[in-house]
Amino acid sequence: MLKFRFNALSHLRWLAISLLALVLAACSSTEALRLGPPAAVVSLPTEKYASIVVDGNSGKVLYEVDSGAPRFPASLTKMMTLYMLFEAVEAGRVSLSTQIPVSDHAARQPPSKIGFKPGETLDVDTAIRALAVKSANDVAAAVGEFLGGSEEQFAAMMTAKARAIGMRNTTFRNASGLPDPDQQTTARDMAALGIQLRRKFPTQFAYFGRQTFVIKGRTVKGHNDLIGRVDGVDGIKTGYVRASGFNIVTSVTRGGRRLVVVVMGGRTARERNDHVEQLIERYLPRTGM
Repeated sequence: MLKFRFNALSHLRWLAISLLALVLAACSSTEALRLGPPAAVVSLPTEKYASIVVDGNSGKVLYEVDSGAPRFPASLTKMMTLYMLFEAVEAGRVSLSTQIPVSDHAARQPPSKIGFKPGETLDVDTAIRALAVKSANDVAAAVGEFLGGSEEQFAAMMTAKARAIGMRNTTFRNASGLPDPDQQTTARDMAALGIQLRRKFPTQFAYFGRQTFVIKGRTVKGHNDLIGRVDGVDGIKTGYVRASGFNIVTSVTRGGRRLVVVVMGGRTARERNDHVEQLIERYLPRTGM
């Protein structure tokens, strides 16, 4: 009887040790992937936060938190608006000097905007700069109407393109990212879009790295403060609406290494940017050349 108890206790102890080993192994393999820099993650609002870090050369995911959860893209939407415009330029359907008309609908869009009046026009090159640097909602609507016939039809085209390039969980309802409950994406999809923009349009991608542009005799400053602040950051797009929090897709190239970092749901632009910088410094050394 005593021997049986001893064997049973030994067996239970062995099971407990085995289970503990499994738990520790799981933690060690996923902690870096899931948690990242703890202080930075904790400071971000959990109900809106999502992020992903991807090796820009290999496509390997180095870090992610809720990267497949639905989120509002805000002005990250304009990345796809520009993708569609770049594609039209590449296909020869428009040139950089092609004039885009501004409709009543486009002119009525709320800020951020340039302030075009109905009946005015702007060339494609200016439109690209206004979207990439200023995130101008009036210009986004004008581009959508110009390429799609209507902004609604253009949004359907954007969604179809998203599916075609592997963005399976993104639906667009407008060209700007202004609030719409049905316009949703994921951090993973936005990373895929950022990578595709660089790969397919390497020349046009340089627009995302500009900090200013001149229009109507005035210099307009952009919203992406990481450009020029963090070594190697060369784009790409910020976004904010109340429902989304502060979003960003960031491209980094340094010494042959490349990252795409997506952070969504920051409470402030500064908090979001600090978190992105921490993720860059932590994960860039882990990328392949």
